[in-house]
Amino acid sequence: MGWFSSPSPSSPSSPKPTSDGAFIAPDRSSRDRCYEARDAFFACLDRAGIINSIAEADKAEAACGELEKGMGRECAASWVTYFKQRRVMEWKKQKTYEKLAAEGAEGMPEGIAIPSGMPTQSSRSSPT
Repeated sequence: MGWFSSPSPSSPSSPKPTSDGAFIAPDRSSRDRCYEARDAFFACLDRAGIINSIAEADKAEAACGELEKGMGRECAASWVTYFKQRRVMEWKKQKTYEKLAAEGAEGMPEGIAIPSGMPTQSSRSSPT
C-alpha cells in the first residue's frame, strides 16, 4: 500500500475524528480482534522464548513476524507499544515476586494493599 492509496478492504478502518477533533474509541468487536491478535503474537513469543519483543525486534520478527503484523493491523499503534511494554513489565514484576518469595519475604500487614500475585498471610499454609 502506497502513501496515498486507500486501505485494503480487509484492514480495519482508521478511527474517525469527532466534531471536536477527538477520535472515536474502537468498539467491542474491534477490541476483541485486537486482543485475539495480541494473544496470538504473545503465544508465539512464549514458544520462541522471547520476553521483550522491542529489545529483541530482529528475533521477534524472525519468529513471529506475521503475527506481529496482524496485531499491528488490528490494534492502534499506541496499543501495540503499550502491550509490548506491559508484557516486559509484568514479567519483571513476576520475577521480583518470585525472588522475594525465595528470600522468605513476608506479606504486608493487614489493612495495607497487597499487589496481585504477592503471597498473603492467609494464602500460606498454617496449622489450625
